[in-house]
Formats: sequence, C-alpha cells, structure tokens
Amino acid sequence: MQPSSTAPTVIEVKNLSKIYRLYDKPSDRLVESLGLCRRPRSREHRALSGVSFSVKKGESIGIIGTNGSGKSTILKIITGVLAKTDGELYVDGRISALLELGAGFNMEYTGIENVYLNGTMMGFSKEEIDARLEGILEFADIGDFANQPVKTYSSGMFVRLAFAVAINIDPEILIVDEALSVGDVFFQMKCFHKFEEFKEQGKTILFVSHDLSSIEKYCDRVILLNRGVKLAEGNPKDMINMYKKLMVGQLDTDTLETVSEKSALTSQAAPAGSWREHFTVNDSVIDYGERQAEIVDFAVIDNGGGFSDMLQKGQPFSVKARIRFNETVKDPIFTFTIKNPKGTDITGTNTMYERVETGVCEKGQERIVTFSQNMDLQGGDYLISLGCTGYRGDAFVVYHRLYDLVAVTVISDKNTVGFFDMNTRITVEGGKNEN
Repeated sequence: MQPSSTAPTVIEVKNLSKIYRLYDKPSDRLVESLGLCRRPRSREHRALSGVSFSVKKGESIGIIGTNGSGKSTILKIITGVLAKTDGELYVDGRISALLELGAGFNMEYTGIENVYLNGTMMGFSKEEIDARLEGILEFADIGDFANQPVKTYSSGMFVRLAFAVAINIDPEILIVDEALSVGDVFFQMKCFHKFEEFKEQGKTILFVSHDLSSIEKYCDRVILLNRGVKLAEGNPKDMINMYKKLMVGQLDTDTLETVSEKSALTSQAAPAGSWREHFTVNDSVIDYGERQAEIVDFAVIDNGGGFSDMLQKGQPFSVKARIRFNETVKDPIFTFTIKNPKGTDITGTNTMYERVETGVCEKGQERIVTFSQNMDLQGGDYLISLGCTGYRGDAFVVYHRLYDLVAVTVISDKNTVGFFDMNTRITVEGGKNEN
C-alpha cells in the first residue's frame, strides 16, 4: 500500500548528530571525568553529523550504507536506546523495534515471563499482553520451552521468541535492523510474510539491511548514509546503484556524480563492424571503474548464431564481451549478470565462480570472453550487465562495470511460477474405478 501524499509525518529528523568520546584505555575515562588531567584524554568520533529526513505514515523507508555509516545509531536514537548529541527528533506513534533481538530478556525468566516483561517495557498492560500471548507463542513455535528459563534455549529458539514478541504487538511504526532472516527457512518465511502484512495494513516501516534485494522489494524510498552523513535519498534502484559505487570507491561523495557520466559505448557511434552496432545501448547505462581494463564491445548471440536481443525460452544463447587492457592485470574476473526491470539481480556468474583461469593480461592486449548457457528464464524483459574486476593484494578492485547495458526480451509460449522454469516433467498415475 503506497502512502498518500497528504499522509501525516510520523518521524521527523532534523540535523541529528551523535558524538562519542573515545578513550585509549579505561583509566583515561576516569581521569578525565574527575578533572585530573590538563589536556583531554579522549577524542571525538562523529557517528552522525547533521542528518535530516522525514517519514510519512504508511511509508516503508530503507536506510543503507557502508559499515560504520551510522545506520544502527540513527535507529537507536529514534527508538530511545541512545540519546542524541544535537538536533531535533519527532516521533508520533507506538514503535516496535527489531534491533538487538532479546536484548531486554532476563535469562533466568521463562519465555512467557519474558513476554510479559518485554510487553510491560513497551507500555502494554497485563490485559493487553494476555490478549496477544497466544499469537506470540504460536508465531515463535517453541512448544513447551515457553515455560522454561530462556537460558536453556538454543540460539534459534531465543531469536524466534524475541522476534515474535517484537512483531506481534501491533505497532504503528516498525523499526527493523538486520533482523528479518532469523531461524530456519520456514520461520524466515513467516517473518517475511508478517512484514508484507505490515505493508498491506499501511504500517510505517523503517528498515536497515545489507540485503539489497529486500531493500528493493519492500521499500518505497531509500536513504544512503556514509560515515555519519546523508549522501542522498530517492527510489530504491537509484540509491542501490549509488551504494554499489560507494562500496568500491567509485562514487564522488562531494558532488554525487559518477566517475563517468556516460559510457564510452553510448558517447560515440558504434564503429562499422563492431558487435554493438547491432544493439541499442541503454541511455541510462551505469558505467564506472578504474579503467585498468575496459569493456569496448559486446554482443548477445541467439540459438541461430546471430546477433539478437530477442531470445527464445528453452534455447541456448551467449553473451560476449571484448575487454581491452590499459595496464597489465593478473587474474582478472569477467562477470555477467541478468536483472529484471526493477533492478533485482536474477542470475549471473563470473570466471572465478566457474573456476576459469584468466592468467596475466598484458597492457595493450584484448580478451574476448563468452558466456554460454540455456535460456530458462520466464518470458519477459531483462537487462544484461557486464564487468571486469579483480584483486590488488587483498583489496577488491573494479576495473570496469557496465550495469544495465542492454535489454533483451525472452519469448515464451509457456511460463511457470517465479523467475526460472525448472523444466519439470510431470506424470500422473491412477487405475480404473473399482466397482
């Protein structure tokens, strides 16, 4: 359910900052607090610096960023776990927070006693918790262990109960920090189903995760943080693409412009005889990298051996890339990915996954890499991405990436459930009716 443009604001964050004082050793904290030193024994660390955003009722907002960017800090300030150093914060609505699951549990209490303890801390009366207890225990599905001290629980049982308590109290605002995928696969399905129910009911959701597929699937808008500063906010696809560049140091965080605004493949006409002259390159192709190697040509080859952006389901096809090396590179990794129009990675592979040796590529050399496979995706439109990456010592390096380079259409006379067709063979057996 999309929020109305006139929906009221339920969370308002204005110029929010959080500063920690860091000490080299515990005794420095004591000496400084007692005023026994002439100079400070601490240094400041800004976990957040002047962050501002607002959330309307019914919105699902994602927060992404590199480790140490302040994602969890801002959620803890909103929920009252941490105090802000500066700025303004307005929250209107009852919050349920999935931060550190089970942080408020007493290990000596039974599961049921902890349900009442946590419910009371959230502001519920005993009668209100009584009304929710059956649903919580059913969701947690820990059986007779509900009457045992939680110190006897396995880690899986512990998080199941903690999640069940947090998500079954009917909050107006749900705040989630990397806590959707807990327990086994069946419990995870329940968690995601509950999350989808919240969206359908028009609940407000603030969601932090490194799972970009979940961010893209569940969020209406995404906020990108880096080192405590808000870099940008916008639709999930754009913010995820910026985040990917940020992760490999290819985002100019001062101007928020990409290293290369347009791909060389789109800024000049395709030379006669090149493969790409047979295709329409996406005007919005995302092009970045350090350019030690450069993708200079590409092609999609259908089952008849010709250039085509129309592929037949169930038939073989190939994707080719020509890479020119501007510097000598050892063991480059050639990559190929297929996305759907929403930006979700559907499938892909690379030479490292496939254990293909690429060796040393000398400056001035070109390599042609061909990815050959069967087209088992469902009928529809898709985007193909190419890349050349590698390692410099232990550091991952992007030499060149072309995201969403070209669109292809899969033609199908039979679609099944999901993204892939498993080419299932079905047999039905049965005898005659017996009289």
